[in-house]
Amino acid sequence: MRRLLLLTLPALLSACGGDRGETARRDSRSNDEASSPGPPTITSEFWGATPDGDSVSLYTLRNASGMIVQVSDWGGIVTRVLVPDRDGNLVDVVLGHDSLAAYVAGTTYFGAIVGRYANRIAGGRFELDGTTYELATNNGENHLHGGIRGFDKVLWKTFTVQSGPIPGSPFDVPGAGRASLILSYVSEDGDQGYPGQLEAEVTVTLTNGNELKFDYEVTTDAPTVVNLTHHGYWNLGGHDSGSILDHELELRASRFTPVDAGLIPTGELRHVEGTPFDFRTPTRIGERIEADDEQLGSGGGYDHNFMLDDWTGDGALRLAARLRDPTTGLAMEVLTTEPGLQFYSGNFLDGSDVGKAGTAYGHRNGLCLETQHFPDSPNRPEFPSTVLRPGEKYESTTVYQFRTE
Repeated sequence: MRRLLLLTLPALLSACGGDRGETARRDSRSNDEASSPGPPTITSEFWGATPDGDSVSLYTLRNASGMIVQVSDWGGIVTRVLVPDRDGNLVDVVLGHDSLAAYVAGTTYFGAIVGRYANRIAGGRFELDGTTYELATNNGENHLHGGIRGFDKVLWKTFTVQSGPIPGSPFDVPGAGRASLILSYVSEDGDQGYPGQLEAEVTVTLTNGNELKFDYEVTTDAPTVVNLTHHGYWNLGGHDSGSILDHELELRASRFTPVDAGLIPTGELRHVEGTPFDFRTPTRIGERIEADDEQLGSGGGYDHNFMLDDWTGDGALRLAARLRDPTTGLAMEVLTTEPGLQFYSGNFLDGSDVGKAGTAYGHRNGLCLETQHFPDSPNRPEFPSTVLRPGEKYESTTVYQFRTE
């Protein structure tokens, strides 16, 4: 895609020694600037092989403040996010596995890119331009997170980028810059029942501002539906610290989409006021999770899409959520261009998933904040559209920014 060429140009110039202007700028920096932390770095290592024998790599991104992110080209899975807490200790804040084999066999979507369509499509079918499409069903009678072999179960092609400050950007300060892993995948026409050949590109970026950024771009050669997201399970106390019920959550959402017994939206946009779904001010997650509420009963806790208040469809990045752990002092802000956010409180974790360092992830040991278009939108014309047509480009950005309080 065009953005791949633009991103790689600085790296090519650097490798060839061709950017004389940049050399002059480096030579003219003050001693203070010259000794400042450099831009984030990215390295790779062999991580294993798929059942088909394909080689899989694990990429490590590091920034100047010590934050470390590891991403695999299998499923675009973020396996680790280590962030300094208020005492300077690195805390791994995502649930996951130590081995590739565990991800290949897993069904929890830990840290993966999910698509073609994140969340559920009712009955595994939708109609587009007068044609009904039957999708693979993997959640009872419903289609979930792209089907039996979604984007979390494929090997992505990769390209790495390291860049210094970009003139004129807010990152153009000493020690700024970013490291990016660009993942690309072609989903063929008919894949899991979807129409159209889809070309997807996801850029995962770490900055020195402790930002983990996801940029999504998708094109198609036939009308189809698209909805991608990152399916990280967060625990700001550490992946092995137990329950997330003491985390404080704020959501910039005055309405949510109630669901039926199969977790499919009913079509209603219900106001959160007076319900356990009101997170408009920071609220302890466990405060109302056991309330006598039919919607909490449907999901076994929170497993609902929230309609973000400020979304207008203009592509602007806006604050969607804040999460805070009072024990570590770690806080995370979620900014997105998407209209919705799925808050899932880890209700189906039951200790059977043994994760990193032998940790058994039990009930509500992690939570998801999945930025997205709404579930079942292809069957709900009243929801924001997820239709993508030839000549159009699906573009979406989400940023997870970390700090201590």
